[in-house]
Amino acid sequence: MKISKKKIGILGGSFDPAHKGHLAISKEAKKKFNLKMVIWAITNQNPFKKKPSNELKKRISYCEKIIKNDKFIKVKYFEDIIKSNKTSDLIDHFYKTGKYEIFFLIGADNLVKFHKWHKWRNILKKSKLIVFDRHGYKKSSLNSKTYKNSTNKTVTFVEFNKVNISSSQLRKI
Repeated sequence: MKISKKKIGILGGSFDPAHKGHLAISKEAKKKFNLKMVIWAITNQNPFKKKPSNELKKRISYCEKIIKNDKFIKVKYFEDIIKSNKTSDLIDHFYKTGKYEIFFLIGADNLVKFHKWHKWRNILKKSKLIVFDRHGYKKSSLNSKTYKNSTNKTVTFVEFNKVNISSSQLRKI
């Protein structure tokens, strides 16, 4: 008898700050892929970005405030457990339990440079990459090395009613 795995989504990032775009992606992923839970895996330091403006505790607190009405979303900090800030190590952490079918959620802007991520092929092997369209990134993301070298089973491009906001825009306010 085959045991069904729990479908979870993982949305990683610095969440500096979290915003309604993160929430919209999480809700859409839950609905579209029948996810039981979406984990906002907050990082202390994104390897591709400068140091966050806000301290980790403040970012976690703000995330928890935003999701208070959405119990399917959990805010977690894993770097002290997995001893890494690499997405590949986080995916391995969940994959090795054998309990989960993993859906890794990213914006289209991240797909453009996804092939530069640490062990990016491992992420594709152990999870389904769900890419959410972002304003101005559709063409470049669909022409990305990762998308061109993937199959429909590994990378799914989702078009939805985009929330045209980003953390970097909010920091400028």
